[in-house]
Amino acid sequence: MTLLASPLAATPAPVATDSERFGKPPQGWRRSLHAVVFESDTPTGRAFDVVVIAAIVLSVLVVVVDSMESLLMHHRRLLSAAEWVFTALFTLEYLARLCSVRRPLRYATSFYGVIDLLSVLPTYLAFFAPEAQLLIDVRILRLLRVFRIFRLTAYMAEFSALGNALTASRRKILVFLCFVLMMVLVMGTVMYVVEGPRNGYTSIPIAMYWAVTTMTTVGFGDITPKTDIGKLIASAMMLLGWGVLAVPTGIVTAEFTEQRRGLARALRDWRCAGCGAQGHAEDARYCRVCGAQRAPAGGP
Repeated sequence: MTLLASPLAATPAPVATDSERFGKPPQGWRRSLHAVVFESDTPTGRAFDVVVIAAIVLSVLVVVVDSMESLLMHHRRLLSAAEWVFTALFTLEYLARLCSVRRPLRYATSFYGVIDLLSVLPTYLAFFAPEAQLLIDVRILRLLRVFRIFRLTAYMAEFSALGNALTASRRKILVFLCFVLMMVLVMGTVMYVVEGPRNGYTSIPIAMYWAVTTMTTVGFGDITPKTDIGKLIASAMMLLGWGVLAVPTGIVTAEFTEQRRGLARALRDWRCAGCGAQGHAEDARYCRVCGAQRAPAGGP
């Protein structure tokens, strides 16, 4: 969805917009509907986004309250009515998105298209499928409505910035997780040898479970070392846990910084093709002097 541009998410590399991926209708009412649903440059588009965001938050709150038996007993009809109102609203929005693009199947199979479908499908399934004939409890279908919260990622640029940073650092994080897994395996095996079944370390997987809870500084206390050597190893694992928590944060922060530098270079080089003006704001999509639109790839 084309929304607020993120200072961290923008890079010199070309990024396809929703209009480019799904296709913008050439003219007519579908073109006007596309401007409202997929674009936020107009007052109607911004108002549409605000209404959808509020509906998402309120509908998730309804799901949460629906799981509380004390409130459900007294407000069952109100919660049920509210759920159907939200379902109808999200259904109309989903159909509007399908109608306002040239390639509706591509949108339906995209990440946000699947999330949009999951936000309305459980309510209809719970209504049409009798509870007695379901293989699983119907409440599971109702709980799937909590996936609506993921739709907020389409309306908040910070989610895009975080996603870009995680994607760029995925190889480093994968290597780090492999190192952590090796440490858990080695230390778990050592504790299995040192402590043994008599102290609760009945197998290497159980000892690895202890290593994970100790390294992450959770420490449930269901399995604890009894020998002096075991306590020494546990102390080392706890201190190592602080480093384990810090490394991923540093990796992602470094990617944020790199994206910020890339944006600064793109802004420094961007000169408006219409009037030649420079020095635009970080989230600028149009020239501050003549109003010319900035090129998607980061400027001409």
